[in-house]
Amino acid sequence: MTTTHDVDIAIIGAGPAGLYAAYYAGFRGLSMVVIDSLPEPGGQVEALYPEKMIYDIAGFPAIKGKDLVANLVEQAGQYDPTYILGHRAEDLEKQDDGSFLIRTSKGAEVKAKAVLITGGIGTFTPRPLPDTEQFEGNGLVYFVRNLETMRDKDVLIVGGGDSAFDWAMNLEDIARSITIIHRRDRWRAHEDSVSKVMASSVNVRTFHELAQVHGEPNAIESVTIFDNRTDERDTIKCQAIIAALGFKSDLGPLKSWDVEIDGRSVLVDTTMATNIEGVYAAGDITDYDGKVKLIAVGFGERQPRPSTTPRTTSTPTPVSSPATAATRSSTSLRSVVRGCRRRLIRSQAPAPLGSPDARVTQRTAPRSAWGRRPSGGGVK
Repeated sequence: MTTTHDVDIAIIGAGPAGLYAAYYAGFRGLSMVVIDSLPEPGGQVEALYPEKMIYDIAGFPAIKGKDLVANLVEQAGQYDPTYILGHRAEDLEKQDDGSFLIRTSKGAEVKAKAVLITGGIGTFTPRPLPDTEQFEGNGLVYFVRNLETMRDKDVLIVGGGDSAFDWAMNLEDIARSITIIHRRDRWRAHEDSVSKVMASSVNVRTFHELAQVHGEPNAIESVTIFDNRTDERDTIKCQAIIAALGFKSDLGPLKSWDVEIDGRSVLVDTTMATNIEGVYAAGDITDYDGKVKLIAVGFGERQPRPSTTPRTTSTPTPVSSPATAATRSSTSLRSVVRGCRRRLIRSQAPAPLGSPDARVTQRTAPRSAWGRRPSGGGVK
């Protein structure tokens, strides 16, 4: 039997941006459904990094991923969002009345007046560490859900990005020893994290790669690493390997929804609207000039002036380059919710003659091609 939900807004993705959107929708008097393919809310943060400390959330000098998610769930909970978890949003169809019908992988249906896509990086799988499959789950991991599993172990971290340095900082007081190896001497991590690790007890080896893992299939005993400039080799004690090599992401069914996509990102305008009227996007899944993929940005740092003119074209308004990335919100959730409320109001009654919603004005200076804006630019 098909389960059908009729709501004001459907939020696709239950990560931090989606959870905050659920709160703000409720705050503005909208009913909402939150859909996610994972079995619990929190997205990538809850699935991969629940024990990792997050340092760049306003008002929290440091907070564990699982605690941030718990707070967001509690915040949204006061407005009783309906969660449809363990379901992947498969189909998105626009109806004759302007609403949307969403079908999930398990047969649920959602009818919504507006849709907000907060899918993060889509579905994700870790990039594998070559020739180590036999040790996966037996000493080799791609993320650490419980820091205590590393207690008193010699840990090797492979990678040079934020995850590698975050794990090193989080595990320094738990593991017996930590070694980071990276194939070059340039990092993809934040400067502050690199400085802190370099000043810590962590052994950092640049221009080093993993040559071989030694041990039984169910237990790692040591590893051999080598300098990729000289081929000099060194065998060190190791009982655990964290492969922090990033993830392969896939937008899945979203690619067939006629939403304009560039690479693995949904393109949006200044109101976070996509090229489909009534469909918005927020958080890491979006792209625009000056985009910074941070949770803090996803919550929305600035409220743009809400549009009072209905869209008359699928081509969105161009965006001036921001003075700083921090002042250009990736979600502008207030703007999204207000847009949804305007759609709800217009669907219930005709606009009075002469009101802003009754006027149809062509947006000016559309982008020549609905895609990535020209690079460069500065303060305008």
